[in-house]
Amino acid sequence: MIDLKKVRMRAERDAETYGYRLNPDPDFLNDLIEGLMKNEERYGYPSCPCRLATGIFVIDRDIICPCYYRDLDVEEYGCCYCALYVRKDALEGKVPIKPIPERRPPAKQARANDEALETPPPETSGVAVAKDETYKAVMKLWYCKQCGYVCLREDPPYVCPICKAKREMFAEITIGIRTTG
Repeated sequence: MIDLKKVRMRAERDAETYGYRLNPDPDFLNDLIEGLMKNEERYGYPSCPCRLATGIFVIDRDIICPCYYRDLDVEEYGCCYCALYVRKDALEGKVPIKPIPERRPPAKQARANDEALETPPPETSGVAVAKDETYKAVMKLWYCKQCGYVCLREDPPYVCPICKAKREMFAEITIGIRTTG
């Protein structure tokens, strides 16, 4: 069983690392932390408590908390989509914490909805894997031209987690394979 205190501590450490804070409303924050814990127990990874997960890691990897969209949302709106992470000025009431638009691509949202209708959540003790061969993730290597950060994902991050450079500063890495003969 996942420990609620550990989930909260992980979120607090991550917020602190990036200069964010956790939502100031204790009841709302507790609901979000419980959602993360339940999703981690259910799927084997802490998917965002405000989005529908499939239980298929390669589809859900963009919504594993902290999600791919968090930094851009916090920068633009003062908080992330579910309002777990907030900027200091939002915490101080200088910027209102309010609903923000969904950045997750519609195709991924539709896939999550389709999976939810077709099958119950999988029971897992670790990372979930694809249930069928119909979904193939196309993973690419991306590097930040500003600081050199490298990641393996479908698309470059919206914001570099190291230097906070915008998505435009990422370039795809092409790997050549040498053949003999």
